[in-house]
Amino acid sequence: MLKKITILSLFVFMSCALINAQNKPKFLFDFDYAQFGYDSTSNYVEFYYSFNQSTMRKVKSDSTTKIEGYLYITIQDTSSGKNILNKHWKIMQNVKRLVVKTDKNLVGEIGFIINKGTYRIIVGGSDSLNSKNKKFITDYMRVEPFIVGNGITISNIQLASKILQDSQNKKSIFYKNTYEVIPSPTEIFGENLPVVFYYYELYSNGKARKDSVLKILTLIYNSKGKIVERKSRTIYNTVPARVEVGAFPVVKLPTDSYTMLFSVIDTVAKTRASSYKTFYVYNPNIKPAKTTTVKSGGVISSVFGVMSKEECDNLFDESKYIATNSEINQYSKINTLRGKRKFLYNFWDRRNPNPGMQQNTAYSQFLKRVDKSNRKFGTLTRPGWKTDRGRVLIKYGEPSEIDRYPNQIDTKPYEIWRYNDIEGGVIFVFADLNGFSNYQLINSTKRGELQDYNWRSRIAQ
Repeated sequence: MLKKITILSLFVFMSCALINAQNKPKFLFDFDYAQFGYDSTSNYVEFYYSFNQSTMRKVKSDSTTKIEGYLYITIQDTSSGKNILNKHWKIMQNVKRLVVKTDKNLVGEIGFIINKGTYRIIVGGSDSLNSKNKKFITDYMRVEPFIVGNGITISNIQLASKILQDSQNKKSIFYKNTYEVIPSPTEIFGENLPVVFYYYELYSNGKARKDSVLKILTLIYNSKGKIVERKSRTIYNTVPARVEVGAFPVVKLPTDSYTMLFSVIDTVAKTRASSYKTFYVYNPNIKPAKTTTVKSGGVISSVFGVMSKEECDNLFDESKYIATNSEINQYSKINTLRGKRKFLYNFWDRRNPNPGMQQNTAYSQFLKRVDKSNRKFGTLTRPGWKTDRGRVLIKYGEPSEIDRYPNQIDTKPYEIWRYNDIEGGVIFVFADLNGFSNYQLINSTKRGELQDYNWRSRIAQ
């Protein structure tokens, strides 16, 4: 989930948190979520919530002081308009004193198995002892199962304030896969939380192979695109699923928003998956460095500056769908690793809506499309990005509508993708002509694409 928060709102949030409790600061509630693989039709979605204790009313009874709140979660299927969940829970916690420190939060977690689809989610919190203290947040969530087809996929990244390895506390709501992962729903680190902990899961869809080598690249960069951390390592793909955890100190970073990116490449199967997460650092005593951009550091400080020759070649193979004939010809003549890195840096910088200034949204969107193509359209013989549907998705993006005809009596299975915003409206027709779920493009009204006005005769049974 990409939280809709700016640096300005970050300062506002932290300013509220630093107000003395006697000034009755604004009610602070936040949530986050992360999706993990469950099966081929659904994901397991964890919701993380946070009530700031200093902004809630305390009640003292006998020898205890406690706070009480309500958590509300509504999940609505956007295709049907029906709620698949609409519940609330009472949340309680004992506190040691009536006046609570401003950095103390009541943090919890709750999870659900959710089928593939697009959902509108409303998550809210309220103080049960003060009806005026409440906050509701609306977001949209797309569930695309991670455990499907072949290749590799990565779950969402969960940010945490602490991760306990080999935990014996199996009854904890934060326990999973031998770890106790304490979430950080505010996604704010720095002065009060000097270390960002992270947790994600890596899935080898299909059968894991001992000869398959995975290269994991980790990048962390600031709002200007300047890389503050980069490292890579290689592992053998011997298990169908594995957990990856780690920590990153932020005590010396200036106040800013940062992005954590993990990219995994199967060097044998030639498939790639990636996942990223934005978090925020608040360090008022750290002076920001001079304003810099990706351009000032060039290729060396970019994601391309750490790629191997094989990674560069794989990336450009995927990028050919959006490259010009001149660019394809230029790349074929480059023999040095340095030259390939520089070419890819310039290739994507030219396509950046804000060249050299901010995170390259064109490149991020491209990686998402490649990842989705591999997850949805991969076959036993080829990764998803090499299929016709994968090519169209990567090149033109998500279609406005898809008409599916998988089980017709008089025709072979086929799909019609409609793009309402291209050339006044175009279609792409894909058909499973051989019965192996390998949908081929058989007709399109897009200029420059395959056209066959007699395509219906090809799918007739």
